[in-house]
Amino acid sequence: MIDAAFSGESETAGSGRPAGGMPAFPRIVVSAASTEALLAYRNLCREALHAPAQSAHWVQNWVEQLQSDSLIASVCEQGRPVFALALEIARAGPFRIARFMGGSHANGNFPAASPAWLASGDRSAVQALAEAIAAARPDIDALVLERSVTDLDGHANPLLFLPHAQSPNIALSVDLRNGFDAVLGQSSARRKRKKHRSQTRKFEAAGGFRRIVAQSASDTRRLMDAFLDMKAKRFRAMGVADVFADDGIRNFFHALFTRPPGADAPIFTLEGLEVGGKLRAVTGTSRFGRRLICEFGGIYDDELAASSPGEFLFYENIQQACETGYDIYDFGVGDEPYKRLWCDIETRHVDIVMPLSGKGRLYTAGLKAAARLKAAIKNSPIAWRLAKSLRKRLAGKPGKPMS
Repeated sequence: MIDAAFSGESETAGSGRPAGGMPAFPRIVVSAASTEALLAYRNLCREALHAPAQSAHWVQNWVEQLQSDSLIASVCEQGRPVFALALEIARAGPFRIARFMGGSHANGNFPAASPAWLASGDRSAVQALAEAIAAARPDIDALVLERSVTDLDGHANPLLFLPHAQSPNIALSVDLRNGFDAVLGQSSARRKRKKHRSQTRKFEAAGGFRRIVAQSASDTRRLMDAFLDMKAKRFRAMGVADVFADDGIRNFFHALFTRPPGADAPIFTLEGLEVGGKLRAVTGTSRFGRRLICEFGGIYDDELAASSPGEFLFYENIQQACETGYDIYDFGVGDEPYKRLWCDIETRHVDIVMPLSGKGRLYTAGLKAAARLKAAIKNSPIAWRLAKSLRKRLAGKPGKPMS
């Protein structure tokens, strides 16, 4: 563990002691994600602002299930963390990077920080924290904190004090504050209601339907197993790698969505649409304050797929969110037609990319160039269609003819 003092105080860097020799609380602490460090992080999260993927529940389960090289870096005041980064160290070819726990599964990121500390806007503390990570772990080449939100509940993301650029993907959400009728009225309300009634009739004729919210461990197991099966089949059909294939990742999501003992309002929940006694669609949702976030969704490509069970479940989920009093339903990162059916808010996330070594400067330069290329491709319908077709061809699956 490294303790370090900074920002002009009369302390000796690395010792945590003032010049006179009296003990002082360290301002920066970087340590492995030990039991003690995780407990301190959990205590911070009780009062801190943070995104769901930086919650203590997410971090604890990632450490336990993945057993990856992990650290927690904290800014402390009066001996208590007021700002912390929970990071895993991952290989990227010949490079080693520090990233949010969860990798590509972590989206809409915002680090754990107390509101009072956020209000101070302590740029020097954030920069010193990055320097302390480099000092504690000289084997890390770069700090790569992708898909971060620029603000949360009116507080600017403190990571914006570090080098950053826009993420190539946008995030889409819908404002719920004026009620479900207003949400429908934003885009084709009459068509949405008519289609929902038609779907209802079809699902009733297929044996009846019900929307399920997982409450028990057995509910969670059933819905998560179904979702993972849906995605495996979907990715195989698309000719892309299954990002849920690793056993550690699967175990993580099972643990993440299992309600912790005594939790009245869990951060993560699973919803499912059952038709004729079979699950047809599943969504995974997280919540922060008055915002609901769709972490993922999936459907079975079966005899009812043409009736759009996923779209039906989103209709039910959004209607329920309005009735419960949420302000925002967030579809997360990615621009897809089914999201555009609902959304009226576009958000640009940022990627914090900071080299920590000479090798890291090479890596971050390449990463930034790749991000610019990715953004250019995704902003061109023709180039994006070509890229998807090429991806299928490289996977040995024929792509659709291109115009």
